Amino acid sequence: MNKKMVAYFVGRVLRIEAFLMLLPALVAIIYREQSWIIIAGCALLTFAVGYLFSRKHPKNMSFFTREGITAVAMSWVFMSIFGAIPLWYQAPNVGFTDALFETISGFTTTGASILTEVESLPKGILFWRSFTHWVGGMGILVFVLAILPEAAGDSIYLMRAESPGPSVGKFVPKVKTTAKILYQLYIAITLSEIVILFFAGMNLYEACVISFGTVGTGGFATRNTGCFTYTPLQQWIITVFMMICGANFNVYFLIAAKKFKEAFRSEEVLSYLGIYLVAVIAVLINIRNVFGSAGEVIRHSFFNVASVMTTTGFATFDFNEWPNFSKIMMLLVMFIGGCAGSTAGGMKVSRIVIGFKTIRKELEHFVHPRSVKILKFEGKPIEHTVLRGINVYFLTYTTIFATSILLVALDGKDFTSTVTAVIATFNNIGPGLEIVGPCGNYSSFSAFSKYVLMFDMLAGRLELFPMLLLFLPMTYRRQK
Repeated sequence: MNKKMVAYFVGRVLRIEAFLMLLPALVAIIYREQSWIIIAGCALLTFAVGYLFSRKHPKNMSFFTREGITAVAMSWVFMSIFGAIPLWYQAPNVGFTDALFETISGFTTTGASILTEVESLPKGILFWRSFTHWVGGMGILVFVLAILPEAAGDSIYLMRAESPGPSVGKFVPKVKTTAKILYQLYIAITLSEIVILFFAGMNLYEACVISFGTVGTGGFATRNTGCFTYTPLQQWIITVFMMICGANFNVYFLIAAKKFKEAFRSEEVLSYLGIYLVAVIAVLINIRNVFGSAGEVIRHSFFNVASVMTTTGFATFDFNEWPNFSKIMMLLVMFIGGCAGSTAGGMKVSRIVIGFKTIRKELEHFVHPRSVKILKFEGKPIEHTVLRGINVYFLTYTTIFATSILLVALDGKDFTSTVTAVIATFNNIGPGLEIVGPCGNYSSFSAFSKYVLMFDMLAGRLELFPMLLLFLPMTYRRQK
């Protein structure tokens, strides 16, 4: 492995993070808070460490799949460690483990919190806390498209189809071009939501914080009550943007290129919308007697199903109080998640669709053993390596999921809280049920359980394998 190149890459990422910290420091200055000193100091420290890692350009510039995956995993870990320092210094009664949990939750766009009094924190710190969602959401897109193209298997096919990033008819062949287009698209969606929420009556600061959480599909808010107190109009706006950001970003490239026919025929996005509408209708019918009016039933159903399916984690109501059928439906869409190529977490709609197509093919094969049917996705044949990759993904996912539940169960929490805590962190959602529900938090878990859940958040966000490879000795051995 080219360790110097990995260190150089991590150093550059830390230097970028240091500059990003200046924005919340500016917010703190605007609101005349002393927290700007802490944030600026952390930015200086982060830059200094990043500079030490990257001050010398490596002579050997070879950067293959192994280096790329290791660099990505290490970058997320180091970003989280340094990003946790401002919260560690400013939040009362928050140790470094809790601050790290909160920051990893932010960067991975999970939105699981250990904070009990969110409103007591300075605005600059709350801004940084939510800004980590936006940085993480944009970062995962760039990392996946820029680092993983050389790897084989389903994750690449699902995230980029044929090559790194879409253009007119084909995909943009250059990583820098892809990253630039992604940034432009990401910023445009973010600014659109900020402006619309502002004109819908939300103050500019809160509109920014909520937009960071929505576009990054994170879920951190400025209040313990989340989105409970927002107006119906503001909640509908957030619902629409959650669904926009849970869809495959390739579709927006096609729309921008006026390829409307291709965009609206996207098999994944149509499946995504179909699953969402079925879940909404099922929940809507089941909770029709929970609220006083049909308008409330419709709004809360659309909002909360969108929130868990896109793995955003906002809530307008404590769905702990909903009937069991609705809670189980929410858990199911948590597992599915959003589309590949989006900022959402979960297993991804693409894998679910291909998985069901594979099951159907096997059933047909039992009835007609001599029949030969080619599986297709998005109108293209699915290669055997892709199917094998999906099988490996599901097996790995199940193994990590089951192991995490066993480890977290050592805490002695109730069954529902234990299982849904793992579901909510592994799928980057945030809230689960019972003590980790929309009105709860993760503060009561032991430090050991929190580190297990931190690993789950990072593994879920980075498609499992980068975090696993980080702990395997063979990753660092020289190739013969």
